[in-house]
Amino acid sequence: MPVRKYVIHSILLLLITVSCAPKVKEGYDEEKGFVGTISISGAFALYPIVVLWSEDFKKVHPNVRFNISAGGAGKGISDVLSNMVDIGLVSRDLHPQELSRGAFPVNVAKDAVVGTFNANHPNHGLLMQRGLSQQELIGVFVKNKYRLWSDIDPRLVREPIEVYVRSDAAGAAETWAKFLGERQEGLKGIGIFGDPGLAQAIKDKPLALGFNNINYVFDLKTKKTASGLAVLPIDVNGNGQVDANENFYDNLDSLTSAVATNRYPSPPARDLTFVIHKDKKTKLLAEFIRFVLDKQQQGYLLDNGYVPLNDELKQIELNKL
Repeated sequence: MPVRKYVIHSILLLLITVSCAPKVKEGYDEEKGFVGTISISGAFALYPIVVLWSEDFKKVHPNVRFNISAGGAGKGISDVLSNMVDIGLVSRDLHPQELSRGAFPVNVAKDAVVGTFNANHPNHGLLMQRGLSQQELIGVFVKNKYRLWSDIDPRLVREPIEVYVRSDAAGAAETWAKFLGERQEGLKGIGIFGDPGLAQAIKDKPLALGFNNINYVFDLKTKKTASGLAVLPIDVNGNGQVDANENFYDNLDSLTSAVATNRYPSPPARDLTFVIHKDKKTKLLAEFIRFVLDKQQQGYLLDNGYVPLNDELKQIELNKL
């Protein structure tokens, strides 16, 4: 009999506890506000600013935690479509098959991919003056037309061009390839994993040529290119020199301004995107995305090598929620 009383008493306590517990729906608790964990993976380009955004969000909503990892845009879109994460970070255009599988994109910023070469290249000054045209870049990265630097211009050193590309499914590589009329698979060169790895490979080789996201090329404190790296200007009109209206590579602020005003070509300028699954638009995820699109959070972008959305574009993205 005492055992039965104990069991009945325990069941009554459980029922009372459950009936009094606050209801949590889609990451929102009636008493505590937003709660839960947001898992995020994907593009190296977005990773640094997402970490900053998450820290600020936790100050406002202390019961929310984040799991954030960088592994390339391909991993981000794959993870979100397989429900392994809540948000995929994507730095390229979505493919039709990804949209048909439920990918729901919200643009949160803009940036650009830039050509990069070693700052100690023997023709550094000449390359900064002449740049390379889109057709010349196609000859290097797609058609293998140029094997030696002097094949591009006889004034350049008669040494092999050491071309580096991304080995992982990457938004930067897809965007750079799109600028050259190709897919990532069509880029020729030595494959290196990740943006940091590609930047380091170029630093290590005086004759190297590759591409990187803006915020892996510039020192965010000095606004100048990181030690060992140089940004390769694009000769937009193909006249064999970098004209005054094409010359905006001296510092980070100048380049991001060119991206914002469409003076830098698009692609390789691009949108940076949060992708969620269309069937997983919870209150918590919507609140985090609204937070990211808020004026204060967008204000962090320029200082960190990104371009914020203007008010019109921001409203378009907010309307999606």
